[in-house]
Amino acid sequence: MISMAYDLAKISISTLMRPAFDAGIALTRLDERIARSPVGAGFLERQNFADACASLWIDGELVHLEDLVLHDAFRDTRTPTHELTIARDVLRTRRRIAGQSPDWALSAEGIRTLRQTSDITSTGATEAAKTAGVVRPAVAVDPEGEGDDGDQAENLPGVDYAAIDALLARSEAAIEHARRPGRADTRERDPLVYDLDWDEDARLDEWRGALRQAENLPAVLQAIIALDVWNEFLVLQHAPWLGRLLAASILRQAGITSGAHLAAINLGLKTIPVDRRRHRDREIRLLGIAHGVFSAAEIGMKEHDRLTLARQMMERKLAGRRTSSKLPELVELVMAKPLVSAGMVAKTLEVTPQAARRIVLELGLREMTGRGRFRAWGVL
Repeated sequence: MISMAYDLAKISISTLMRPAFDAGIALTRLDERIARSPVGAGFLERQNFADACASLWIDGELVHLEDLVLHDAFRDTRTPTHELTIARDVLRTRRRIAGQSPDWALSAEGIRTLRQTSDITSTGATEAAKTAGVVRPAVAVDPEGEGDDGDQAENLPGVDYAAIDALLARSEAAIEHARRPGRADTRERDPLVYDLDWDEDARLDEWRGALRQAENLPAVLQAIIALDVWNEFLVLQHAPWLGRLLAASILRQAGITSGAHLAAINLGLKTIPVDRRRHRDREIRLLGIAHGVFSAAEIGMKEHDRLTLARQMMERKLAGRRTSSKLPELVELVMAKPLVSAGMVAKTLEVTPQAARRIVLELGLREMTGRGRFRAWGVL
């Protein structure tokens, strides 16, 4: 059993109180605006994608937003990287937490489920690396240059379908194994992937103990301390990002954010210099996290205002259109997703890829990828 000391009595609460109070007010204002906004759902979806990319950035990896959007929509332009797989896991975990009751993520069942998710992702990425012979090439199906418009995956050259079936079977077996009761006590871990001396259960108990010490503090302070303790204890070997989502869950459980709104703490922390986030002095780290939470709310406000203005500008282009026009549906799709490809538009509006590109041009969307193939568009 490890013993880690995190003495809250040595923290200067008076120094943290004002930044934490300001961050709480800013997040509450953002939450109220989202709840009453016509672009609220689209804002939250964009925030999930942006926060997942920011989470990888904080951990020293780079994932492009357009790659994550296309990967989430199963319209990849190339074989997903290890980093992209992790980003998708962060994205899905955010959605899962937001879809549950506010107290679920921090419950024993919630944490157990979320730990299993991170384990499956790590194991799956390792298995994928071992099966390097399975390559999904980016095949341009459309002769006009939109490679992501085609949905036909038959008879692709260089694809070993037997190897893909074997990989899917292993993935299903791993998921089934993860669902068995008592798995945490009986699982065998690969020493090449895991440090076998790393007692995650003990570290998690120490983290929960620190949370109990802070349970009488304001919610924002609890979240700040919870995140710093998680970073100090290095609770999970392969999922440092989970601590940031649990800190956001504390804010949601306390009512600072509500409904499907899970604060984008990663986006805010991205604005804080790394030497402040990882400083040896605990007070400097805690202040950095507090300013990051406040920055997350400010970024959210600006993004919400931008989306509101973009929707108003697009709605002006709908005036005088026929009732059979597909533009209103395209507006809803564009507001719901950070990026849309021709294939995504064609599937949603039930039109051909060529018609989809023509409708996109009518709406005047901005081409976001800068590519000749596999293009994607978004609002200005």
